[in-house]
Amino acid sequence: MTVEATWYLIIGGLLIAMALARKLIAHLPMTGAMVYLVVGFLLGPAGTGLLMPDLASGAQVLRLITEAGLVISLFAIGMHLRVPLRDPLWQLPLRLGVGAMLLTIAAMTAIAHYGLGLAPGLALIVAAALAPTDPVLANELRPRAAGDAEPLRFALSGEGGCNDGAAWPFMLLGLALCGVEVGGTNGVTGVANIAGTHGATGAHLASLAGFAGSLVWGIGSAVVVGWSLGAGVVALVTRLRLRFDVALGVEGLLALGLMFACYGAAQSLHGYAFVAVFVAGVALRHQELRATGGHTAPNAVLDKVEHGERDKAARTPELAHAMVAESMMGFAVEIEQSVELVLMLLIGSVVSAHWRELLEWRAIWPTLALLFVVRPLSTLAALAGSNATWPQRLLAGWLGIRGVGAFYYLLFAIERLQRVAQDAALAVVMAAIVGSVLLHGVSATLLLRRYLHAPLVE
Repeated sequence: MTVEATWYLIIGGLLIAMALARKLIAHLPMTGAMVYLVVGFLLGPAGTGLLMPDLASGAQVLRLITEAGLVISLFAIGMHLRVPLRDPLWQLPLRLGVGAMLLTIAAMTAIAHYGLGLAPGLALIVAAALAPTDPVLANELRPRAAGDAEPLRFALSGEGGCNDGAAWPFMLLGLALCGVEVGGTNGVTGVANIAGTHGATGAHLASLAGFAGSLVWGIGSAVVVGWSLGAGVVALVTRLRLRFDVALGVEGLLALGLMFACYGAAQSLHGYAFVAVFVAGVALRHQELRATGGHTAPNAVLDKVEHGERDKAARTPELAHAMVAESMMGFAVEIEQSVELVLMLLIGSVVSAHWRELLEWRAIWPTLALLFVVRPLSTLAALAGSNATWPQRLLAGWLGIRGVGAFYYLLFAIERLQRVAQDAALAVVMAAIVGSVLLHGVSATLLLRRYLHAPLVE
């Protein structure tokens, strides 16, 4: 049997098995990501050797695959958040996605610098990789459908959408402190040039001002690009359908086109492209919410439409926006499930190649500190004074899953620093991913089930 035939059998068998076992897995203390991670490990160097990742030479390819997966996942998350922008519920994901992330970066930088002895730039790189929660592996924590405004699910999903992009400037700053030229960052590289200079107060101020300017521009331009394209595409499509009976039945192509056009446009403007994709999903959903009034969930409205009447519904003013949004979100979610399989197989194979390093205490104790101390305390501090209940605060503090986002940032750093970043960051970041996938995978289903069926206690 050829290697190609073996791979087709493995991927096809996994997809069929997971499709058939989805309901069973939902009732067990495990997730699909756990299964894929184990299979990836067995396919890697420690097992059959069918997957032989080489981070030294293949970091760019792996990073591009991971990047595409994150784009799809962030768009899907944005489309799940069907709540008016003025709703106070948005405060929860913003507190977590910005406040908790900044506190996590500060704490993990200190741990990496003082506890692991890494240089400040490398310490910041490790912290920036570990700070964001994961949008791909947290799909079990998402709202069950667009319009589900359960606070914990909404907060965790919105956080995953925000902080993958919000961690970007800190990764660039870490690289700049390591002396790497990071083009298009509007002054970030200036930090590296004066990192070892003493007494250059004016230079420090100029550098800090440049970094602040790049931060404002990166977020602002991403929000403008994402909102303009997300709202613009749905307005264009519904107009074409209602007036000219065109652009029917192509929601999958529209979804992919919007995701990657948004990402490319934001990158070309040196904006934070992950933020742009997430905002595009939110904008598209917001347009649907405005058009339909928000009194009834869009899936409930469309469930009453006969299958053969879908094209007719897409040309009905009352249903057109809901049809576009639900079809695009459904397509993104379906693609995302295949993306999760591929990415977790890759992560599992990297773990298989470096498993001995992950078992060293130097990699284990920062993971324990992140999951059991830094994340819970950062979350409690970020949610202080909010309307979140104590059960919600405690669960949000625990359910901060690390996974594909951390892997992406690790690859981004290795691509630019080669062995330096691999030796300094790989074991710590990969240990955190494995620990999170296993610990959160075992506990999330049980904890959520108890939380959702228990009376909320203030």
